[in-house]
Amino acid sequence: MVVMNDNFALRDRTVLITGGARRVGAEIARALHAAGANVLIHYRTSAAAAISLADEFNRIRAHSAAIFAAQLTDAEAPEKMVDAALLEFGRLDILINNASSFYATPVGRITLPQWDDLIGSNLKAPLFLSQAAAPSLRAQRGLIINMIDIHALRPLRAHPVYSVAKAGLAMLTRSLARELGPEIRVNGIAPGPVLWPEGDMNEALKAEIIDKTALKRHGTPQDVARTALFLAKDAPYITGQIIAVDGGRSI
Repeated sequence: MVVMNDNFALRDRTVLITGGARRVGAEIARALHAAGANVLIHYRTSAAAAISLADEFNRIRAHSAAIFAAQLTDAEAPEKMVDAALLEFGRLDILINNASSFYATPVGRITLPQWDDLIGSNLKAPLFLSQAAAPSLRAQRGLIINMIDIHALRPLRAHPVYSVAKAGLAMLTRSLARELGPEIRVNGIAPGPVLWPEGDMNEALKAEIIDKTALKRHGTPQDVARTALFLAKDAPYITGQIIAVDGGRSI
């Protein structure tokens, strides 16, 4: 059961979140919806999860959620998604660039399609979606949150393309904060081990990763969602910053 945020701080605000149907994206959507926001949930292939989440939100508060399917690297997707948010809710206040491709690309076996996919989803899409959303966000003195990664600064072995893409997104976050201020704040969240990649993952590797954190435990998607909520409602003087939610792994 979702408990409504006490002060309902995001009442009537509209959030567009990419990759919002599952995993961390869904928890961020829940946190902002519970604080009063209307949510447009983007998905690519997770139609059933997106429909289920939107139904969950609309049962709590009628006409507070909608879904939108798109391949984010398509040239027309950013404008169409922003238009959908405006048509559905009449305004756009918060953009969360959460969708991401993630897989290994060992040097010697990197392909152009892998490059296009990883750079496209992790860097190109956030840039062009932010650009498309900027006029509407400017009108509301809005916010962009980019989901980055601790591996933007500390490269992950066998993942050079992903690490490069997230490093680019970190710089894009700071660049957009400078370009879009003073009306629009732009910040990033860099999660550590809060949710393991889908598929099999060696338990010894999980233990090794956790041991590298200062807190000696993994976090949760809710930890990331609470950080997004903080940036959305309690941080009007924070922009151009990347908050690590990693249990101290980055140190």
